[in-house]
Amino acid sequence: MFNSYILQHKNNPSRFSGGIIFYLQLLNRKANNMNNWKDQFLLDPSITFLNFGSFGATPKPVFEKYQQWQRVLEAEPVQFIAFDGYQYLATSREALAKFLHCTDKDDVVFVTNPSFAVNLVAKNFPLEKGDEILATNIEYGACDRTWEYYCNKAGAKYVRQPISLPITTKEKFIEDFFKGVTPKTKAIFISHITSATALIFPVKEICAIAKQKGLITFVDGAHGPAQVEVNLDELEADFYTGACHKWMMAPKGCSFLYAHKKVQHICDPLVVSWGYKALKPSHSSFLDYHQMIGTRDFSAFLCVEECIAFMEKHDWKNMAKTCHQLVLKNATRFFELLGSTPISPLTSEWIGQMVSIPIKTKEPEQLQRKLFTEYKIEIPVMRQDGDVYLRYSMNAFNSEAQLDILYNALVEIKKEGVCV
Repeated sequence: MFNSYILQHKNNPSRFSGGIIFYLQLLNRKANNMNNWKDQFLLDPSITFLNFGSFGATPKPVFEKYQQWQRVLEAEPVQFIAFDGYQYLATSREALAKFLHCTDKDDVVFVTNPSFAVNLVAKNFPLEKGDEILATNIEYGACDRTWEYYCNKAGAKYVRQPISLPITTKEKFIEDFFKGVTPKTKAIFISHITSATALIFPVKEICAIAKQKGLITFVDGAHGPAQVEVNLDELEADFYTGACHKWMMAPKGCSFLYAHKKVQHICDPLVVSWGYKALKPSHSSFLDYHQMIGTRDFSAFLCVEECIAFMEKHDWKNMAKTCHQLVLKNATRFFELLGSTPISPLTSEWIGQMVSIPIKTKEPEQLQRKLFTEYKIEIPVMRQDGDVYLRYSMNAFNSEAQLDILYNALVEIKKEGVCV
């Protein structure tokens, strides 16, 4: 843009100098905006942080609210844990349910992370010998292990249906996925947004087809809430788990499990405590089982309202769109640098605020460590089903200049032969 301005006005000194001043002011304004956003978070300013997708980051106002709740807990632990806390949780669940477009807040319970939620369901799922759980071959590794473990115990089978990459169309993806359904299939487990490959899956269509086939659906939405719109009423999944500590920016250890009322009877507690045969049972054993699980600090759960207020105050939907555009604008140069092709169309149908680039390296863990220790770049390099992916994710404090830092680092590393 600036180069074209120079060519256009090089013979007009007054407009030329005025244009330079305007352009520099614009750059300065953008830099200040980015710095203002950096100031809103507690992240180390010396690190180029391109990994919001792993554990998120908490804004200072939310973190301050978190500490306030902890002070309330420490001021009177008995009242907080044994009495007042359950009303606090109900208020927080109500705010979360509204954010997720879930009609009944009592269909949602807080858990520490999505892996906990997957364990809760997988351990209790009524599997018999020969039954099958259908997933894709690009699910999150911890969830793969959970389902494999419990399927093996029951003599069942966890089927990782191959997904051909690059993905071409939604229709072809759905067709290929449902080729994995057999008469033995009892349930579908699928990501809303995958971890290593950063792909948005067409879960609404998959849940609708599964419902027609009489299959239970469980959507792993760890990366979903606040990166994309989540409408649980419209989605009609039987189970959905999401991490509030990722894109919703809650303190660490704040996630949820949604269970439709028709499947809540499956969900026996992982920790049996006062919720079983509760002295003062609520209207829902689902809540009693999974809220009354012994002494714990659930301050992180109570920050959901503050997270939502922060996002509303700063027009986070538009912020997410801006980050999405930044992701897509820069993706092509990384694919070209690393000699790889996109694994899906580079559109909002498949890509959100993060993108994964296939990278050729025999030592991904060494490459990730090198980027961090030598270049101060925090970014994941992940193995997935025999391939390796470099994934960058963007939020408000990220900029194109930070992607330039990553690009230049990769240029140097390629010369060293760590990746090709």
